[in-house]
Amino acid sequence: MKKIIAFSGKGGVGKTTALVLLLKYLLENKNKLDILVIDSDPDANIADVIGEEVRFRDTIGGKMKDLKDKIQKRQLPLDMPKNQIIEGDVFKSLIELDKFDLLEMGRTEGEGCYCYINSVLKNVIDTLSKNYDITLLDSPAGLEHFARKTGRDVTDLVIVTDPSKMGIHTMKRILEVSREVDLKFENIWILGNRFPKNLNDILRKEVENLKEENVQLLGFISNDEEISSINLTGGNLLDLPQDNSSYQEAKEIFIKII
Repeated sequence: MKKIIAFSGKGGVGKTTALVLLLKYLLENKNKLDILVIDSDPDANIADVIGEEVRFRDTIGGKMKDLKDKIQKRQLPLDMPKNQIIEGDVFKSLIELDKFDLLEMGRTEGEGCYCYINSVLKNVIDTLSKNYDITLLDSPAGLEHFARKTGRDVTDLVIVTDPSKMGIHTMKRILEVSREVDLKFENIWILGNRFPKNLNDILRKEVENLKEENVQLLGFISNDEEISSINLTGGNLLDLPQDNSSYQEAKEIFIKII
C-alpha cells in the first residue's frame, strides 16, 4: 500500500489536528508501516502539536536559506550540480523519530526568485515519499500550492472545513483550482471539523450539490475541549486518551481512507 494523503483547507480549520489524529490511528493500528509526515506549512505546526521542538535551521527552509546565501556569495563547489546539493540538504532535514519520520518545510527568508531551487526541491520530496508506505502532507492555507501543481502525486486529498461559510467557500475553490490545473486524485474527501451535530446536514447537502464523482464526505469530528487544551498548552496530541470521543469519531471515519 502506497498512499500520499494531503490535508488542505482554509487556515484555522484544523488541518494539522486532523492529520495528527490520523497519524495516531496509523501508529496504533498499522504499526508495521513506514510513515513520513511532511509539514509544508510555513508556520510549521506539526512539531508543536506532537511536542517536538524543531529549530528553523533544521527545516528545509533553513537549509535553503543557507544555500541561497552560498549562491549569492559564490561559495558552492563548481564541480557539484546544485540539484545534488539540494537533495543532500533535504535528507539532512529529515527528522527520524521513534515511529515515523518528519520533514518540516519551514518558512522562507530573503529576497529574490528561487524558482529553480523550489522545482528541484519538489522533485526530491516526490522521490523521498516513494520510500514510505504512507506519506501525510500538511498543506499550507490558501490555493497557491494547488495552482503550482505541487499535489501531483497525492492519492487522497482531504479538504477540511469548519462550520463556516469561509471554510466551505475555500473547499469549493480548492476543487475548482484542482480541476483548472488538471490535478488528479484517486479520492477527494471532505472532512467537517469542530462541527456541532445539528449543522452536519448543511455540509452533507453542500457535498451532494457538488455532484462530483470522486468527491465524498469523509465524516465529522466534533469540537473537543481536551484536544483544544493539548493544542493550547503544547502537549502531545499523540498522547490523547483512547477513549476521547472525538478520537473515536476520527477512527471510525479514517477507516474509509486506509
